[in-house]
Amino acid sequence: MSAHRGSIALEEAHVLAHTHFDGDQHVLRLHAPRIAARALAGTFVHLRCAEDLPMRRPMSIMRANAEQGWIEVLYKVTGVGSRALAHASPQQSLSVLGPIGRGFVPHTARPRVLAIGGGVGIPPMVCLVEQLLVRSDVGWKPLVLMGSELPFPFRARPSTILLPGMPPEAIGCMPLLEEWGVPSRLASRSGFPGCFDGVVTDLARAWLRSLERAQLEQIEIFACGPGVMMRACAALAREFALPCQVALEEFMACAVGGCAGCTVAVHTDSGVSMQRVCVDGPVFDAYQVFPSTFPPPRVAGD
Repeated sequence: MSAHRGSIALEEAHVLAHTHFDGDQHVLRLHAPRIAARALAGTFVHLRCAEDLPMRRPMSIMRANAEQGWIEVLYKVTGVGSRALAHASPQQSLSVLGPIGRGFVPHTARPRVLAIGGGVGIPPMVCLVEQLLVRSDVGWKPLVLMGSELPFPFRARPSTILLPGMPPEAIGCMPLLEEWGVPSRLASRSGFPGCFDGVVTDLARAWLRSLERAQLEQIEIFACGPGVMMRACAALAREFALPCQVALEEFMACAVGGCAGCTVAVHTDSGVSMQRVCVDGPVFDAYQVFPSTFPPPRVAGD
């Protein structure tokens, strides 16, 4: 907890906008200037969904605007808390704690960022891209691949950005990323128009196979989604000898490191250690949380 002392803010955040999508998915924009000023891609907030529900819910930050003082989170209704939150209206006040955790760390030696998001694991990918776009330290070239079996939490449309090596049926994109000039593609097994028919890691594999070795050496994978998808991303990274960072999703009680209820086994050079997803993560090296006999590739500057 000491590494995060003074970096986590508690705010009474006002609801600025609340957008609702198919599949009981919702995007909530909150005025939380102290959190917005410190948010990093991969970090999250712990949000109180209603006055009569003391237990907070962890939610990844999808966007953060420090200048205007707002953050956005995407969530899906899965229980009592998120159901109550779905009824939040503009100007309502919600208690929010954040930003919490360690975020993604892109390496300039690998400027071709492959961001893979599954379901409610999409938000950190959007946040990562938006923060890369304002950096001038290297010519970042992000590509975002998203998978979902539910309707996507945005109105997908055909992309106008050409992507050599991408399966021809994968033409759907996220409009927000398209407006930023960032290519994106969608995958689903639910038969949605414009989507690759399969899981998102298979879409990523198809694209990676089209690249030359020199191109692969510029790629780093960043991922967030269900556990099975995270394991598949780690396997994909090993297959192509790519570095990979994953943001894990775990059930949390306190979310600030006190209860140690969200620990995972992390395999390091000195042995296995139990680390807390909330404050030691949620971002970890994929090779350390999904170990294998294959060593991870080194990134220049590590």
